[in-house]
Amino acid sequence: MSSYAAIGIDIGGTHIKSGLILPDGKVLASRKTETEASAGKAGLMAKLAGLMQTYSEEAAAAGVKLAGTGIGSAGYINREGTVAFATGNLPGWSGTTLRADIEKLSGLPAAVDNDVNVIALGEQWLGAGRGWDTFLCVALGTGVGGCYIREGSPLHGRDGFAGAYGHMVVAFGGEPCTCGHRGCWEQYASVTALKRLIRERGGKTLIEASPPELFARARAGDETAMAIVRLYAEYVATGLSGLIHAFNPPAIVVGGAVTEQGDFLFDLIRRHVLDMTMPAYTAAPVAIVPAELGGTAGMFGAAKLLFDRLRAEQS
Repeated sequence: MSSYAAIGIDIGGTHIKSGLILPDGKVLASRKTETEASAGKAGLMAKLAGLMQTYSEEAAAAGVKLAGTGIGSAGYINREGTVAFATGNLPGWSGTTLRADIEKLSGLPAAVDNDVNVIALGEQWLGAGRGWDTFLCVALGTGVGGCYIREGSPLHGRDGFAGAYGHMVVAFGGEPCTCGHRGCWEQYASVTALKRLIRERGGKTLIEASPPELFARARAGDETAMAIVRLYAEYVATGLSGLIHAFNPPAIVVGGAVTEQGDFLFDLIRRHVLDMTMPAYTAAPVAIVPAELGGTAGMFGAAKLLFDRLRAEQS
């Protein structure tokens, strides 16, 4: 067994997923706790301090050295590890000097990044991204986010905010978005958007159906349900095709609850992507695959973020 371990923490608006993880990916301990975001920054920092203390004790009991903490957080994280902006899902979180605060609390190194970036790192390390040192990762959830892994590392952009793919405009003057603009991709490709499609197009029989119920009905031959699934797949493919033209990736890993539908959904997405993309970009096939790690990807990716920082400092 390795002589050291990292704490990996994935902070979401509803839950915090965390683990004590070895460099080979083995999990010594893990837990899922409520974020209790309504307690604000002070409450969340106290919760993180408690988690780090617990894992420190568990590392000591296992006879391994605690190397530090990696954190993935919702929000826009700059290069200094500060939360430049967070939505109302994490009240008071904007402006938090997260990396510095965690290092002060723990007395150990910390590494901090956006939640989708660490999801991509987790999938590259232990999930669907294995074998590619360059690929795109897209997360379809309440909104849509993404990350471009280039030669093993996330592409951060000038300020560290790269990856807001959900705010690419795909329909000029289209659906209003929470960002204040209209026609953003996440208003068509997110799970939130899929729920809206069901309400708008489901008729009397489907109007209250959940996304899993929609897919079940489509699989059973319901024509209305299948029409909604096809339209949703086309919306997802619209953004993916744009990303292929922008980044020319060998693969796209797609995460989120809809990935549970497997090839039933993904075959539709792949066909639409081929129809929308210039042949030169797909002459060598672009793999479009579902993520494999589910809700644990961020926890693993956060630990890898810390391990990568330590390796870079030692080289």
